[in-house]
Amino acid sequence: MRHFGIFLVAAMWFSAAVEAQTAPRKPNVLFIVSDDLRIDLGCYGAPVQTPNIDALAKRGVRMERAYCQYPLCGPSRCSFMSGLRPDTTGVLKNDLPVRYKIKDLVTLPELFRKNGYVSMRVGKIYHLGIPGGVGTAGPDDPASWDSTYNPKGAEFSKDGDFYDPNPKNGQSFRRVILDGDGHAQADYQSADEAIRLLRENRKKPFFLAVGFIRPHVPELAPKKYFDLYPLEKIELPKVTADDRDDKPEMAFQHSRLDVGMDERACRESIRAYHATTSFMDAQVGRVIDELNKLGLAENTIVTFISDHGYLLGQHHDWQKMMLFENVCRVPVIVAAPGMKERGMTARGLVESVDFYPTIAELAGLKAPATLEGRSFVPLLNDARASGKDAAFTQVIRTNKGDGRSVRGERYRYTEWNEGKDGAELYDEENDPAEAKNLVKDPAHAADRVEMKKRLHAHWPTTRPDAR
Repeated sequence: MRHFGIFLVAAMWFSAAVEAQTAPRKPNVLFIVSDDLRIDLGCYGAPVQTPNIDALAKRGVRMERAYCQYPLCGPSRCSFMSGLRPDTTGVLKNDLPVRYKIKDLVTLPELFRKNGYVSMRVGKIYHLGIPGGVGTAGPDDPASWDSTYNPKGAEFSKDGDFYDPNPKNGQSFRRVILDGDGHAQADYQSADEAIRLLRENRKKPFFLAVGFIRPHVPELAPKKYFDLYPLEKIELPKVTADDRDDKPEMAFQHSRLDVGMDERACRESIRAYHATTSFMDAQVGRVIDELNKLGLAENTIVTFISDHGYLLGQHHDWQKMMLFENVCRVPVIVAAPGMKERGMTARGLVESVDFYPTIAELAGLKAPATLEGRSFVPLLNDARASGKDAAFTQVIRTNKGDGRSVRGERYRYTEWNEGKDGAELYDEENDPAEAKNLVKDPAHAADRVEMKKRLHAHWPTTRPDAR
């Protein structure tokens, strides 16, 4: 009898060991974020060399129409890391923590932590500012991570061909064509650390978030990346002389056309943006190459996203904090184990706030019921499936009020201070440059009414903290 008991225990142990060996391992997550990146990537049809991100798109699904909830680093990142909209989190500027209003929320990496994953942050995921830079930075979220790494890149280096057309504006439009190969820069250091962590944690389920800073200003990259874009071949956007005449004053971030830059300075700024994007892409490639070398790619959900878009001279304005299509729209790419679609483009509308429930579903985790985003896994399984009916973006102008925008299948509609300071309606299908504001056009009165209904259904009351 005693021998039978020993045999039974041994059999049970052997069975459990076999089951553990044959049970499918939890999928890893490699979560990559780029800072201030509009859809200027090769896979989106832009004249920018991004072979590594393009390769990721070929083995995943590229979201053609994805939109951020707020065109500023802190609020946007808080939104996709919490799965909640800016009004809900209360994070409407850069220097606020993700738990500013909701102390007990479960962030995306924290959800994985609670489910047996090692959760790691490299670089800027929540808003941590620019290393060595200027401006306010919100605190990190310790509950999200098991380990963190902040690169010490020389972000304000003048080691190379230094240029700053607006020295009074801080980081502004400064750029440096670096003499070296980029080893001293934050994004290179972040890629190094991400590679180290992949090697160290390859035998356990991990959630690795890697935040690259480029193409955020100040724009620094080795000379070889600038050489990809000869200055004489840089094209400025075609903007009519009367572009601003039919648009509200609050629609613009800067009152001076092109922030006072002359034509050459504008070309230099676009060139620097493209060069630093290519530099960032090279670092993405280094990390994904290591993932492949370690044999982890087939069991890793790889995602790529930016916090918001950017203007590069459209409407004679630059940078973010506006509600035009190029500022609200972001690149989103997802490649995951078992996906039915590969190398496809999904045209359905999605929002950054949808990232949390999507990644949770792909990993088989139960997301909090309080999330305001909606999983877009159906689009990953069928790129021709429908997305959302509308995407919403908002922004606050200090001491001036707020703007709220809705993007539908065809039109974008925006109100400033609930329309008191103007409104905009653009036909994104026939006028992607948003040259003509149709808000007062009788031929589009019905479209204006319909889009206004959608906007006010989403924001039914005045927000008390919007002024």
